[in-house]
Amino acid sequence: MRALGVIPARFASTRFPGKPLAMIAGKPMIEWVWIAAKKCNHLSQVLVATDDERIAQTVADFGGEAVMTRSEHASGFDRIVEVAQKFPDFTHYVNVQGDEPLLPAENISGALHLFNLHSEHCEIATTAVPFVSATDFQNENMVKVVLAHDNRALYFSRAPIPFYRKGSFNGVLRALKHQGLYAYSRQALLQLAELDVAALEEAECLEQLRFLYNGFQIYVHVATQDSPGVDVPEDIGRVERLIVR
Repeated sequence: MRALGVIPARFASTRFPGKPLAMIAGKPMIEWVWIAAKKCNHLSQVLVATDDERIAQTVADFGGEAVMTRSEHASGFDRIVEVAQKFPDFTHYVNVQGDEPLLPAENISGALHLFNLHSEHCEIATTAVPFVSATDFQNENMVKVVLAHDNRALYFSRAPIPFYRKGSFNGVLRALKHQGLYAYSRQALLQLAELDVAALEEAECLEQLRFLYNGFQIYVHVATQDSPGVDVPEDIGRVERLIVR
């Protein structure tokens, strides 16, 4: 296995313009994500994929490696496909979310391990953690995933699934909070790039439903550590407190 870690990073964000360059505890956020990814010894190389010269220069300044990608990409997934076309000598590609500065390296390793564990079936791997409260479970911004007995994803939703008819939150232990990390085999990634948007994806605004709809197998590593993301400027302080504590 030769896995390439790709950190998609764009400057233009509706809710938080310039987010990759936001300072957290003295470093730009993109540097924290880079540091986290580099700690994973199962990644052969780590790149930042961006369409903005300011981000590319910042990455170069802290000693990282950036690759320029087209500006018209609609998602980080599209940016990773372009990177895979430019860097064809890898067997797997990992989408490392650029707004998760506290991503544990073990989560990346756990996702990649699924390709060995389910070598004949695993085409896409991701991670999830148990929910900690009923409030989080009801939050539509926290995506839920339900699994088969072998940790294969059955469905993802913003809605609280499965529906607990008896009303007991104890059952939520069987539903997990999905994290944004994805790993793809090269073959699956290039096939996924050819797929049209699926109706389920449009309904929930979740691109992984396009993959399930078209029959791709997604396996889920159940991680022990969550990875809080930065969605809006108000999240900076919360993450910063976790870094410096």
